[in-house]
Amino acid sequence: MTDAIQLTHLCGDCAKILTLGAELAAWRASGVDMIWAKDPKVWDQTAPVLFPVVGWTRDGRVRIDGRTYPLALHGFARRKRFDVAERRDDYLRLALVDDDETRALYPFAFRFEVEFRLHAGALENSLIVANIDSRPLPYACGLHPAFRWPLAGSSSPHAIIFEKEERPEVPIIGPGGLFSKPIRKTPLAGRRLPLEPEMFTRDALCFLNIASHSLVFDNGEGARLAVTLEDFPHIGFWTLPPAHYLCIEPWTGHGDPEDFYGDLYQKPSMRILAPGERARHGAIFAFEREASVG
Repeated sequence: MTDAIQLTHLCGDCAKILTLGAELAAWRASGVDMIWAKDPKVWDQTAPVLFPVVGWTRDGRVRIDGRTYPLALHGFARRKRFDVAERRDDYLRLALVDDDETRALYPFAFRFEVEFRLHAGALENSLIVANIDSRPLPYACGLHPAFRWPLAGSSSPHAIIFEKEERPEVPIIGPGGLFSKPIRKTPLAGRRLPLEPEMFTRDALCFLNIASHSLVFDNGEGARLAVTLEDFPHIGFWTLPPAHYLCIEPWTGHGDPEDFYGDLYQKPSMRILAPGERARHGAIFAFEREASVG
């Protein structure tokens, strides 16, 4: 069984994807390593995929049709081995189908696919959810790639620049990872969020229902990572200071609110797929730099 798959582009860019968790382990664009060099003593992952929930659930459990199931942080897909559905030099599609183990956690028949496609200087990463059950399927999904911070070796202050002006307030993540009613204000001013490691000592910054369909991770020295989103209404940013990475996390859903005790079908921001329906969510990550840089 193949544990790691290498993709290459004619321009020389390359990526490595693990079949365990469909995890992006490495991506090199225009000669620059983009994904952080994993240190298991800090965090044992590089880019987990999130499914069928995003964020924390109350006590690590969900209620579905009156029954309780153990379904903890970010779901189970990141710990499952995927099958290779299609592969070319610069393209990979991995698939996960329900089995006895997943149905004990999430009692639905589904097909969950993760696509990777290399372009010159860019990586396209998509999630496809298919309901192959006979009843509606509730789900949330997301991406969680950890990019190197500093980006491209910059020693200057970094920032996130949104496409449009966004609200600076984010939920406070309380005990058990639940979203608290109180909010906290970030240093976001209009479109620009200056980044400092100290911002993440209270966990992730979760911007919900954003107006932007794209954003930029700017290194302050003429290089940047441009991110374009397809059907991801929320975005999270996270690191573990003083680790040298920034996770840029597009989500369809989010963690349980502190006052939510209901069924997964009623949880805020869950998507519901009818039997036979499919949904696609994606992001394009593009490394860009001014001609004078490097």
